Amino acid sequence: MANETDQHPEGERLQKVMARAGVASRRASEELILAGRVAVNGRIVRELGTRVRPEDRIEVAGLVIVTDPGLRYYALNKPAGVVSTMHDEHGRPDLSRWATAETGRIFNVGRLDEATRGLLLMTNDGELAHQLMHPSFEVEKVYVALVRGRVAPRDLARLRQGVELEDGPIRADAARVLDRADGRTLVEIHLHSGRNRIVRRMLAHIGHPVLELTRRRIGPVRLGALPEGEMRPLTAEEVGRLLRLGR
Repeated sequence: MANETDQHPEGERLQKVMARAGVASRRASEELILAGRVAVNGRIVRELGTRVRPEDRIEVAGLVIVTDPGLRYYALNKPAGVVSTMHDEHGRPDLSRWATAETGRIFNVGRLDEATRGLLLMTNDGELAHQLMHPSFEVEKVYVALVRGRVAPRDLARLRQGVELEDGPIRADAARVLDRADGRTLVEIHLHSGRNRIVRRMLAHIGHPVLELTRRRIGPVRLGALPEGEMRPLTAEEVGRLLRLGR
């Protein structure tokens, strides 16, 4: 009987690819296939003899799985004062310190301005990065801003209803006050736009300049308790949900 190798003209057996990707053991992967929980290129498959190629899209229980062991995905809690580039020609602190021998060559997906801290995605998956940064792709992001002044209910209503900025209208999907103290307000804002410095500009427009700003979530990926300046690998579920959004 012929060996199952990467060079097989019809590809590799699906359960073998799933096991190598860390989804489950080969036996458990076979059970998932028989149960109808695996799709290849959008079609549910139940045959254990199914073969797949590297370009095929495999979903298990609705999550896309990564079959290339060389791909890396990370969440970084970017500190304030760091610019969102892998090399800054002006010598400012940049993201290069987080590209190590362990991570290999990685790069940032999107940007946070220098003064903003919080969640930034890092990867070497150029296809996903391109898709996530495309203007047509607008995933929900969540920010927490400390602003000057007392944010009133009418201010939140203005953010939700929309404001007119120099580059066009923008509105928050959701906005709420988290805390108030000493003439400052902590506000949480949800929005899909990726426009430059959009949260700062929205809040300045309604008379509450931002003092501190942190991004807490990008789509399915949350900052959680990740310490500032630390980076962690994304979970298989986070990666699968990102890939499903992007592809």
